[in-house]
Amino acid sequence: MIPESFVQDVLARVDITDVVGKYVQLRKGGANLLGLCPFHNEKSPSFTVSPQKQFYHCFGCGAHGNAIRFLMDHTGSSFPETVKTLAESVGLVVPQETRTPQQQAAQRARQSQSDKLTQILDRAQQFYLAQLRRSGEAQKYLEQRGISPDTANKFGLGWTGRDRQGLKQAFENYDDAGLIESGLVVQSEDLRKYDRFRERIMFPIYNTRGKLIGFGGRIIGQGNPKYLNSPETPIFSKGHELYGLWENRKGIHDEGFVLVVEGYMDVVGLSEQGLHNGVATLGTATTPDHITRLMRTSDRIIFSFDGDGAGKRAAWRALNSCLPALRDDVQIRFLFLPDEHDPDSFVRAYGAEAFREQVNLSLALSAFFLQELSARHSLTEAEGRAACLHEARPLFHVIPKVAVRTQIEKDFARLLQLTYEELRQDLSAYEQQQEHYQHLAQSVSGAPTYGSATSAMGSAQHAGHHAEDQEVFEQGQRNLHPSAQAKSIGRNTDSVGNPFASGAKAAESRGADRGSDRATGGRDNWRATRSNTNTMGRRGAIAVEPKAKRLLRLLINHPELLTQITDWQLEILNRHPHYELVTRFIAIGISRGFVNSGAILRLLDTEPELHRIVLSLVHEDLLQEALPDPKAEWQDAIRSAELDDLKAEQTALVATGLRTEAEKNRYKILTERLALLQGNRR
Repeated sequence: MIPESFVQDVLARVDITDVVGKYVQLRKGGANLLGLCPFHNEKSPSFTVSPQKQFYHCFGCGAHGNAIRFLMDHTGSSFPETVKTLAESVGLVVPQETRTPQQQAAQRARQSQSDKLTQILDRAQQFYLAQLRRSGEAQKYLEQRGISPDTANKFGLGWTGRDRQGLKQAFENYDDAGLIESGLVVQSEDLRKYDRFRERIMFPIYNTRGKLIGFGGRIIGQGNPKYLNSPETPIFSKGHELYGLWENRKGIHDEGFVLVVEGYMDVVGLSEQGLHNGVATLGTATTPDHITRLMRTSDRIIFSFDGDGAGKRAAWRALNSCLPALRDDVQIRFLFLPDEHDPDSFVRAYGAEAFREQVNLSLALSAFFLQELSARHSLTEAEGRAACLHEARPLFHVIPKVAVRTQIEKDFARLLQLTYEELRQDLSAYEQQQEHYQHLAQSVSGAPTYGSATSAMGSAQHAGHHAEDQEVFEQGQRNLHPSAQAKSIGRNTDSVGNPFASGAKAAESRGADRGSDRATGGRDNWRATRSNTNTMGRRGAIAVEPKAKRLLRLLINHPELLTQITDWQLEILNRHPHYELVTRFIAIGISRGFVNSGAILRLLDTEPELHRIVLSLVHEDLLQEALPDPKAEWQDAIRSAELDDLKAEQTALVATGLRTEAEKNRYKILTERLALLQGNRR
């Protein structure tokens, strides 16, 4: 997490007029600066920038914010990326003091790797450009495709040459592992190396910050595949990137919409004819990540596909990716060209104005949605209408509750000869059914009741609340279990010894009394033994549930957590049979002094079943990325376990009918505790 103080320092050093001025032509307008808004199409300037307040505001669409917000919305970059970009522009380095030394080292390693791959790609790009300048064959091909030298320069088009190892001319060490890692070189099974791209026109792919991250190549003449992309690398993922977004960022604003086409040559060909707003997916179907980037780029998105069957299928897949992201302030439309044309051939045959006329005839997402569903079923028959509704239910289910959804529902109801109320009743029943199924799936799988602290947004929000979370946990535990004293156990490994000997002994002697008072906490009541029927299968093998596996993974990879476990946490774990393995592991770990994975496995030789499970988890975790905050992850897992326990006890109390005052008071305490936990997590 980037410290807030650093963010403010960056904002204090950058000038918003310089940031905005790179993308918007500004002129003086009193104390402020005026320009055409980059976030919506307008002819009269309503976009203002205040140098004094370091703030921008559009009176047309309402867009506003500081320099960070402007770059995020205009380029589609994330918050950390944007802060880093601005920091670098004023000579600052994003601090890493909130991370452990290991995490900082890992980050430096990733950054070093990223920088190295970018340098390799840049050098290859210079080689491809030089090859194009020397190749009459490649230049003739571009000329035949109607691509001028200016357009080729704009997109950085290059040529590989025909040599199987052409990049040897650009790299002194052709055996450098970075060439393989970057996707430029392929190593065969017999360990021979050769260029991935040969005899191809090269299209460099840039991210939203203008950094080269990969290539696309179009073969000249015969051969397959016609188009070839860079493979997935540490800096390139085709499901996230859009070709032409960097080069055409100004054109998208000028045209007032972003045009999504199928291929590199479509983007380049449209630009040649004066349409500088095209982008293309990289040989893959449109993904939700693509939709997010497109919506950050423009409030008007038009997909252009061939009019044949393949084009219709591609458009339908794109529509499905759009549905969960629908917004009332963003238009999404679909343009279908005649069967014999793609955007590149159409604009070359008829010109830019004719293409713009086709754009005006494009179908709104709602129209295409209803048209496609209608075409798949016979709506003159009851069975066809029922089948159509059956197909539509999951599609409506993912659409947010926005105004455009209501409008689509009303039109769809008329198609099916239903009233709007009848359709809404049907869709509501389906949504309730899906929620029920989801709840059952979570119950069976043991999935957490809420997002992990390491999720994209969760980690940022969770990071600032670790201390108060601990306080909330411990205070709530004292309220629920007055006899439980939430004392931390053994903060120093060297002085731990066996801080809860009774629990350890109970875990190691399988016949200890489990006790019966749920309201009694503390280590003396640590129920470390359960009936074998709870955890043993027919053959005696211990079954590890997902939540227990999550906790075991944390303890295996971070044994230091053993010294930070409190009595109230043990009490929570102790109430569920599926945490028995975890409590056994904790008891043995504390008593024997686990320090790392190797020591754990050696010390578990006397526990063959537990040894087997831990060994499998160690192997599974070898490829896992280090957690940014193991303690927060542990607290998150405990919180999930406690929530489950509280809900289960509530359900049991309700089943009794809450006949006594004690039951009613207990139910009230549980409700308050649940509200406290759930409120704190938000």
